[in-house]
Amino acid sequence: MIIDLNCDMGEGIGNDEAIMPFITSVNIACGYHAGNKEIMIKTIRLALHYNVSIGAHPSFFDRENFGRIEKNLSDSEIFDLILKQLKLLDDLAGNYGTKLHHVKPHGALYNLSANNSSVAKAIASAVKNFDPHLILFGLSGSQSIHQAKKINLKTASEVFADRTYREDGSLTPRSQAGAMIENAEEAVKQALQMIQSKTVNTISGKKIPIDAETICIHGDGKHAVQFAQLIHEALKKEGIKLQSNQV
Repeated sequence: MIIDLNCDMGEGIGNDEAIMPFITSVNIACGYHAGNKEIMIKTIRLALHYNVSIGAHPSFFDRENFGRIEKNLSDSEIFDLILKQLKLLDDLAGNYGTKLHHVKPHGALYNLSANNSSVAKAIASAVKNFDPHLILFGLSGSQSIHQAKKINLKTASEVFADRTYREDGSLTPRSQAGAMIENAEEAVKQALQMIQSKTVNTISGKKIPIDAETICIHGDGKHAVQFAQLIHEALKKEGIKLQSNQV
């Protein structure tokens, strides 16, 4: 068994260096919801030091709300939004002799893409237009994955160790109670179940199938460092190899 362990970083939280040794892929904020050029460069250098695959974490332009509020943009505007952020981070990565490995939309853009086929197609098209070899991370079983596959863009079905699920496979909205998993033991247990059994228990108690190719730990979570370390150790103990998705 092989799994990629990813984390959203470059958001100015301050724990990136502590988490980096335990992950295999990093999603770097491109300045639109958080971060800036200086933080992007610092995160790229950390990723290279720890041999972690570098990905872009593009979002709506909304620093005030950390990119978690939906914006009413046309498909062409979303296409351009993605392209600008990919170019921004890729140019910085190029200064260090490396390039992007994957793309994972952030926050409201990620959730909108999961449910909206038109938005998902616009994002996937932008990624393929920028570099057809990039991997698109999207919510397992969602439109994000479906639309990307339709245009032959490589995907990684993403699951979450620190979020709860609803019966339709979507994440419990952060506005609802119980959306976040705060207990480390529960996060580890859910991560192992999703990989080994290809199932997850929903917030209503139902067990549903799920495809796990990359597991996310939110870098802005209160227990992010602890979760990253414990999940990393639990996976290795179970003989699960940690490796970024292959291009």
